[in-house]
Amino acid sequence: MTDTAPTFPGATSVTLLDVYDDAAPDGLRGGSPHLHLASTECYVVIGGRGELHTLDPAGARETALGKGSVVWFTPGTIHRAVNHGDLEVLVIMGNAGLPEAGDAVMTFPADIVADPARYAAAAALPPGPLGARAEAAARRRDLAVEGFLVLRDAARAGDFGPLQEFHAAAARLVRERAADWSGIVERGPAVQAAHSLDIVRALAAGDAGHLSAAVVSQAPSLVGERGFGMCGRLRAYDVSDAPATR
Repeated sequence: MTDTAPTFPGATSVTLLDVYDDAAPDGLRGGSPHLHLASTECYVVIGGRGELHTLDPAGARETALGKGSVVWFTPGTIHRAVNHGDLEVLVIMGNAGLPEAGDAVMTFPADIVADPARYAAAAALPPGPLGARAEAAARRRDLAVEGFLVLRDAARAGDFGPLQEFHAAAARLVRERAADWSGIVERGPAVQAAHSLDIVRALAAGDAGHLSAAVVSQAPSLVGERGFGMCGRLRAYDVSDAPATR
């Protein structure tokens, strides 16, 4: 049986997200439209109300969000969280570690997405006072909304060419750093899947030895300042394999 495996379900990450409540240029309050290239994301709404605006090869969609809503979207889905009042979300992200390694591209205008240096400059949040970081987060959100509206409006008119071009440009942006992503998957979800297979095969053979290693783990309480994410202010739970409580 595999010796070590992540104990948190699915080798996922869990983040508490307060969706931005300031207005973008189109008048909607919320976050920066973006996609993930290799990971599925899930929203579990724990408070407030809003909408999830998405764009994929099937078209543009707006999904209402309220307390108790659960919605998830696969790689390639452009998504934008819209806040209609105190929207708070528990975000569950597949392939823990990949988003932090760069598995996300914001929908900046095509000329910026096509230029890695310009994209990096537009996406960066400079260190400094809280107000300066908030302003920088709003600027990049507004730029992402500008690009998103072009993609969405083209799709609504039946032209999916711009969306396909954005997908291709996003893949080019991450190509070099994606070479390191296989290790993240191999050490996380792949190890856990292999471990689960070992368990069920052992049980089928009448071996329940793994039960003697049962543990309870608890994430530390959230502390410190909320960071500026793409969709809002966020704090990630530490669900790494810390020493278990017995």
